Amino acid sequence: MANRQNNQSPESLEIFAAKLALIGVTLTTLGDGITAIAAALALQKLANSNNKGSSNQDNQSKQFEQLKK
Repeated sequence: MANRQNNQSPESLEIFAAKLALIGVTLTTLGDGITAIAAALALQKLANSNNKGSSNQDNQSKQFEQLKK
């Protein structure tokens, strides 16, 4: 194996390095996409929680107003 590496030309090493760089960039891009999806899901969950929270507040306010009558 050591002989094989010593016999490789600098050009083939550059090609190998470029392939590794491509793989690394691809994995990074995939990870960024997953992060974006997770952020969107978290935002959606927060928005739904806020909507439910304000709805509960409205219901409580209406109940309070009815009790005052």
